[in-house]
Amino acid sequence: MAMLFSKSRKLINLKTKIGLLLSPNMTTPFGILGLNNHPHLASFRFESTKAQIQLNPMHNIIDHHSQVLNFPGGEVKFTSNLNIIPETAEERVHCYRVLDDDGYPITNDFAQIEKEVALKIYTDMVTLQTMDTIFYEAQRQGRISFYVTTLGEEAINIASAAALKTDDFIFPQYREPGVLLWRGFTIQEFAHQLFGNKNDYGKGRQMPIHYGSNKHNYITVASTVATQLPQAVGAAYALKMDAKNACTIVYFGDGGSSTGDFHAALNFAAVLDAPVIFFCRNNGFAISTPVTDQFRSDGVVTKGQGYGIRSIRVDGNDALAVFTAVQEARKIAVNEHKPVLVEVNCTLFLD
Repeated sequence: MAMLFSKSRKLINLKTKIGLLLSPNMTTPFGILGLNNHPHLASFRFESTKAQIQLNPMHNIIDHHSQVLNFPGGEVKFTSNLNIIPETAEERVHCYRVLDDDGYPITNDFAQIEKEVALKIYTDMVTLQTMDTIFYEAQRQGRISFYVTTLGEEAINIASAAALKTDDFIFPQYREPGVLLWRGFTIQEFAHQLFGNKNDYGKGRQMPIHYGSNKHNYITVASTVATQLPQAVGAAYALKMDAKNACTIVYFGDGGSSTGDFHAALNFAAVLDAPVIFFCRNNGFAISTPVTDQFRSDGVVTKGQGYGIRSIRVDGNDALAVFTAVQEARKIAVNEHKPVLVEVNCTLFLD
């Protein structure tokens, strides 16, 4: 390429010298041949002059910086600065919270909750913890075959459920019984499913804790990790097509974000503008695998931006923060038909 540029420069200079020698009183080197007005030769000379200007690497550098590439997806600015994007930001994404460690508000910028709703949130959190204790002990005694608790994630369950509407569809993993509890599923109904008796809505065909309820728009739990994510996006797209004033919310853990279904679902939702809330419970461990062995990104929240999805990180031990974040995410999903990723940092007391 350098040799070609060098030869081009020599040819341009040679033509100029010949023109001056052969036609000292003429405006162009082709005047002696009577071809001054020839359109093709005139255009050729113009292009040569233009090429000569382009050979100067510092020519009009400011204008080059202002130019943009009209590429599919939006305009991209040009730059002469070699800048490789670092693997992580200098500072980690901040974690939104409303209450301090002693339970006192540190800001007034949060959703105001009526006293009755606040009391129900607290009552259901206590009920969920008590239910977990009883059924977990029953499993350890061999009375039921399987059970997992939500100890440490009570605020995530109840507060997120309180921020939704009953028409919204729930796509759970297996640590969201509190969402079902909030919607009116009774302790007796939980027991029917866990023991797989004749009153179980699944007729005993599912493993324990694989709850489901058509009445409460709670899709039955699946054992396979993260398969509920693309399903939730498809359901959300159907709600959008039917012009429903509702959205879907899909719950999953940090381990679920390490699956292919997670990435497929986020891209699916972003491209089709599906009204879905991705709710990730990041407790730092996928059962027994720490996040440091799963990915190098700043948690899960940063992955949303890579797919063009608005995202937020929330303190999972702060019920008011979770309620406010999910309520805002629902507004975006329903009113703007846009997906939202909510990552909650929490501590799970392992089973």
